[in-house]
Amino acid sequence: MKQKTDLIVFPEAFVPGYPYWLTEASNLTPAQQKELYLRYASQAVVMEEGHLSGICSQLKTWKMACYLGIVERQNHSLYMSMVHINKQGVVLSVHRKLCPSYKERAVISPGDGNGLVTHKLDGFTLGGLNSDDNWMPLTRAALYAQAEDVHVACWSGNQELTSDITRVIAKESRSYVISVGAVMRPEDVDSETPYANLVKESIGNGTYHGGCCVAGPDGAWVLPLQPGVQSLRYCVLDPAFVRNLRQDFNNTRPDVTQLVVQRKRQAMAQFQE
Repeated sequence: MKQKTDLIVFPEAFVPGYPYWLTEASNLTPAQQKELYLRYASQAVVMEEGHLSGICSQLKTWKMACYLGIVERQNHSLYMSMVHINKQGVVLSVHRKLCPSYKERAVISPGDGNGLVTHKLDGFTLGGLNSDDNWMPLTRAALYAQAEDVHVACWSGNQELTSDITRVIAKESRSYVISVGAVMRPEDVDSETPYANLVKESIGNGTYHGGCCVAGPDGAWVLPLQPGVQSLRYCVLDPAFVRNLRQDFNNTRPDVTQLVVQRKRQAMAQFQE
């Protein structure tokens, strides 16, 4: 780290990495896809086994909070999850992506509302969503209702995904919005990856070029898009700016419309003694 920061944010599925081969899955045989899936599932994060303990320990040392995109494995299911770790190195929430994209559904299971929560940090209230979940108005509203004023959006990595919705959410909620996506190039694929050349072809069209950016509560860029750039990007957020803009409009009418959020962690079976 070149300078002290209070919050660091990583892209969707950053650990162990996004399933890039799905982009061109039609070029792979069923047997090849199963082999790639087996390798991918074996590298997924199992929260109960303490796979993030090293990261938590380092964040505690740095006194830094984090949103980390992971692929989480529970039993035989994989989820694209967004983990929030506080400055004490404690995991406070694990939000599983609600609606994987059509290609992701080949390997990723749909999540639930258990992680639709917010967290306090240095005068701000943080919340976050994975990828296309950011396009779901009711899901966004669930976070707005908890006084969110910094919204974190984790993406696989494409400026076409982040360029519009980042500013839409910022202006709609009068919040800061941090969008972060990964840069992935063919040369980044490990040569030991099964069918490495086919995987490289899947990402060879330049789709995954980052798209990291930050918008202010007025919708203006705090950090503009810089596609293709691999770096740590820093910015300073001001909670007073949020309060100032929120004088303009009260965007809730609970006497007219209300949202019901089911936070129960979904499971195939419930066992009673």
